[in-house]
Amino acid sequence: MINWVKWLVLSVFTLLLLVASGLYITLRLSLPALDGNSATYHVNAPTELSRDSLGHAVINANDIFDAAYALGFAHAQDRFFQMDLQRRAASGSLSQWVGNLALDIDKKARFHQFEKRAKTVFQDLPSTQQELLVRYAHGVNDALSEYTLPPFEYLAAGVDIKQWQPTDSILVIYSMYLDLQGTQVELDLAREALLSTFGNDIYSFITQPSNYQAALDASEIPLLEAEIPDYPASLHTDTTAPARIIDESTEQRSENKTVEPISDNQSENSASIEFSPNKYGTAEPTPSKTINKDTAIARAQYNGTELPDIGSNNWAVTGSHTTTGAGLLANDMHLGLRVPIIWYRAQLNYQESGSNVQVTGVSLPGIPGIVVGTNGHIAWGFTNANLDNVDWIELEETTPTDTVTERIPLPDGEHEFTFEISEYGPVKELNGKRYALNWVAHHPFAANLGIINFGTTKNVQAAINTGKRIAIPTQNLVIVDETGNAAWLPGGAVMDRQQASFTAIKQQNAGEPRRATELPVLLNPEMGRIWTANARVISAEDFKVWGDGGYALGARGQQIRDRLFEKDTFSETDFYAIQLDNHARFLIPWQHLLYGLLNMQDIEFKPDLAYLNAWKECACEDSVGYTLVKHFRREVIQTLFGGMLSHLDQQGVNSRTLLRGIEPATWQLIHSQPGSWLPADTESFDELLVDAYRRAKHKLLDKYSPVEADMETLAWGKVNALSVEHPFASQIPLLGSMLNMQQVEGFGDTYMPAVQAPSFGASERFFVSPGHLEDAILTLPGGQSGHPLSEFFTAGFSDYATHAATPLLPSEPIHSRTFYKKEVE
Repeated sequence: MINWVKWLVLSVFTLLLLVASGLYITLRLSLPALDGNSATYHVNAPTELSRDSLGHAVINANDIFDAAYALGFAHAQDRFFQMDLQRRAASGSLSQWVGNLALDIDKKARFHQFEKRAKTVFQDLPSTQQELLVRYAHGVNDALSEYTLPPFEYLAAGVDIKQWQPTDSILVIYSMYLDLQGTQVELDLAREALLSTFGNDIYSFITQPSNYQAALDASEIPLLEAEIPDYPASLHTDTTAPARIIDESTEQRSENKTVEPISDNQSENSASIEFSPNKYGTAEPTPSKTINKDTAIARAQYNGTELPDIGSNNWAVTGSHTTTGAGLLANDMHLGLRVPIIWYRAQLNYQESGSNVQVTGVSLPGIPGIVVGTNGHIAWGFTNANLDNVDWIELEETTPTDTVTERIPLPDGEHEFTFEISEYGPVKELNGKRYALNWVAHHPFAANLGIINFGTTKNVQAAINTGKRIAIPTQNLVIVDETGNAAWLPGGAVMDRQQASFTAIKQQNAGEPRRATELPVLLNPEMGRIWTANARVISAEDFKVWGDGGYALGARGQQIRDRLFEKDTFSETDFYAIQLDNHARFLIPWQHLLYGLLNMQDIEFKPDLAYLNAWKECACEDSVGYTLVKHFRREVIQTLFGGMLSHLDQQGVNSRTLLRGIEPATWQLIHSQPGSWLPADTESFDELLVDAYRRAKHKLLDKYSPVEADMETLAWGKVNALSVEHPFASQIPLLGSMLNMQQVEGFGDTYMPAVQAPSFGASERFFVSPGHLEDAILTLPGGQSGHPLSEFFTAGFSDYATHAATPLLPSEPIHSRTFYKKEVE
């Protein structure tokens, strides 16, 4: 019997060993060849592609076309799976990989008909840009032809590799429209639903401006001066099912210095805080209540917490605020974090018009060129500008439409998706009315490769002219140069308009879509400082024209602005410290409020008060108090507005888009305490707020410590742990976790410069002064290669996790490929 068991165990072990060996060999066979020579018809002169110890791709080419070929080759070797995901996301073809799980995502993409539009855009591009896309596609496909076995994702999904077409790069640009501006499309429709369902008083109350304004000219939009409207009576007894539950999101090896964040306990000017409620410190105690109140709980079950601030931080100072006299730029683009990461380190060296060009920065796999970077003379960076580029047009009853049928491929067949389209755009129905979507992304002027021209631009003024011609999702473009100039302008495609629209417009008011040419520009401001953080930076007067496409609240922008005025001279490490600023200025009023409430019932909440007292005013790894305050705020907002917003979701809109500006309405309710906003069976706002805290705390403990109810498990670093994961990891038993980056304790949050959520945050940390690139920093949240056996799979992640400074410039090459021109026989 013992021998039989021994042989069984040995057999199972041998079988597992054979499977593991087979898997390892299979993965090894799919590793790309990083060294050697090869001949191709698609370069005009010898072209070198080398990589350093981080996998940084360095390309030396005769011209930009040969450089595009080599960059396409490098992207396909290291990131083809990512490129394929991007084009599939835009074309609505993800379901072919994962089946019905992605069907709704594909339907949303098919509604925009991007595959068809990409062909139109390509035909309209200048011949130079067309040739770049063709050469890039040749580089991609030549790399694919070298695969002995395809990347493991294709083996796991049972999907064949499809060759890259020049128009696929246009689809990648469209995928960025969906990532960066997709919620703008939903926002205007949600506003329309809010207005038509609850009336103008509720609409104005929910969407009112806040004190958190940080425009570059210091202009302010007047605050709302009106009485708080009554809560909609029809919703007081509404206990219908809540909206779907959505998780909240926001925001290396090196011998270089580690940058310290600004002090967590640094004091702030109280004038910069919107509210400092202290009423509860002296109010009469409120008897403890149970939390089993049906209406309050039904409202609170709405979990549509704020959208992440899809966009970024960037800021700059002129040469008068640096020791070198050159401008200085910081950029961190906030995006979803996954394996492989979105950006790819690259340096392009080529000649143009007899001059040497060197461009270093991050590229986006799928597109030829550097997206954010420097050429040594200038440096540029982006954040999402959130100008209004969307109009929903209310169609007249007699306006004709046509039916479009899209066939979405599935692993075992296809799904037919139909929708209506009008001369104004694709159509959706809301509350019995038809609305056509006019979105900038639908027009031929929405996409081009103009961004490549930054490579040969020598100064800020010339870069402004280049920025006016690029066609990407509209960005806050910030530029500096080596002589000390700095500028801001909206870079990308902006729809021309005479005045802003915030809800649907009438059909008779719909004009001919065209690209705006007269946009604001700020060059060398007297203060010598520029900042953007997805909130409004245009003037209050310009706001009347360019509107609000979903601005961030402005608290983050204010905090960055104020940090820039705390010093007169800055370096790259000074800028890094601002980017790591996790001081919780925004939540200080909420901590005051919660502490005052619980202090009235100190017996029940004695441990809680200790954590709140020691919260450090920061989103720090060990702060339990920060977690409690943040989730208290979330629960209060859900309790006050959840029933109303759930009602909107049932109409088919995304009410979460309305929550970015909910702060002033929330505080007005807390201060004024109107009785109509109290849920049934709730006697006072004190009771509502304390019950909201109890629910928030119970939800946290149920999730993180369901047995012991240990408050220490609620430390912010654990609750907000950074988890950069591969999309297939959870589907692969036992070995799936090997595809992920190491989990790191969370640092930062929303409403502060250090933006970070479990799978969202700074997709790059970039600090550069043109002419002084030896001090420039580029830190990324993952490695260059998406292959788990690559030496570059995790290279660089430790620097990101420990806040170290990875050099921008590449080190000595350790691998090199050379491409020679193949002669036609």
